[in-house]
Parts: sequence; structure tokens; C-alpha cells
Amino acid sequence: MAQLLREICYIRSGDKGDVCTAGLIAMNPQAYPALLKSVTPEKVKALYGDWIKGEVELYPMDNIQALVVVMRRALGGGATNTLRLDQTGKSLGHALLRLPVSSDPA
Repeated sequence: MAQLLREICYIRSGDKGDVCTAGLIAMNPQAYPALLKSVTPEKVKALYGDWIKGEVELYPMDNIQALVVVMRRALGGGATNTLRLDQTGKSLGHALLRLPVSSDPA
């Protein structure tokens, strides 16, 4: 069975309007390179399907071994405009932890 992100990183996430922001923090310095290889805009969009209507942006923070993931137009218009259940940034952020850890070398 493939290793999942939840085994190598922690997450903090939130939302503002129709934007979900998630910070993935490596559990240790050795996990950080795997985190960076495992999370791409394409993989994030594939995970959520048509829920993310906008761009996915990634911002590595090497000094704290973290990766910020910004998902635009990802919350169905925002908490007060959507008919989705449990679609806030906390829920969407935690779903990122289901991404498999990349086993690609370098």
C-alpha cells in the first residue's frame, strides 16, 4: 500500500470567501523533499475533481519545511453561497492528506 501524505506531514488550513489555503508541514526534514515531489497543482486538481474551478498555486517555505497550497474558486462560491455540505477549508485541507507520497527518485 502506498504511503500517504498524512504519514509525513501535518496540515493547517482555512478559507476566505471562495479560496481555500492549506499549509502542509513536513514532520521532519527528511520528509520535506517527498512532500514537494508529491504535491503538484495537477495532483491537487485531480484529487478534488471539478470542485476546484480556479488555479492551484504552490508556495514552498524551505525555512520551515512547509508547502502552502492555495486553491482558488474551490469552495462553491464560499461558505454562505454554496449548497455543498462540509466544504470549508478545514475539510478540503484535510483531504489533501490522502494524496500518495511520490516514490519518484529526485
